[in-house]
Amino acid sequence: MIPHRGLRHVALRVSNLARSVEFYSQVFGMKVVWQPDPDNAYLSSGCDNLALHRDEGGGIEGQKLDHIGFIAATETDVEKAFEWASSHEIPIAKELAHHRDGSVSFYLYDPDRIVIQVLYEPSISNQSLVPHKL
Repeated sequence: MIPHRGLRHVALRVSNLARSVEFYSQVFGMKVVWQPDPDNAYLSSGCDNLALHRDEGGGIEGQKLDHIGFIAATETDVEKAFEWASSHEIPIAKELAHHRDGSVSFYLYDPDRIVIQVLYEPSISNQSLVPHKL
């Protein structure tokens, strides 16, 4: 099993990056935490991470969800999760990578080929949220 701190990362494909950044900033109070280039922006409300990727229709037909992400507590947890998933023959969508912003991640497929990212993200991975009892 891959340890995680919750499902607090979503990535969306958007047709107009600036418009979407403005929407999520103004409507939900999210702040841009990293914008590596004109086609990608990463926003947060403090305990989550929303990735916006510009896509003018070149992606999967009608699909706007790029991937979901489970937050890991440490870089080492992501590295161990990658080794575990690989050894259990879980299909890997993107290999383990260390990113310029200090995050570490890899992507795998679920049984329906939905892409799932396992992510250490420095600004939110150290937060421990207490889940509500249902």
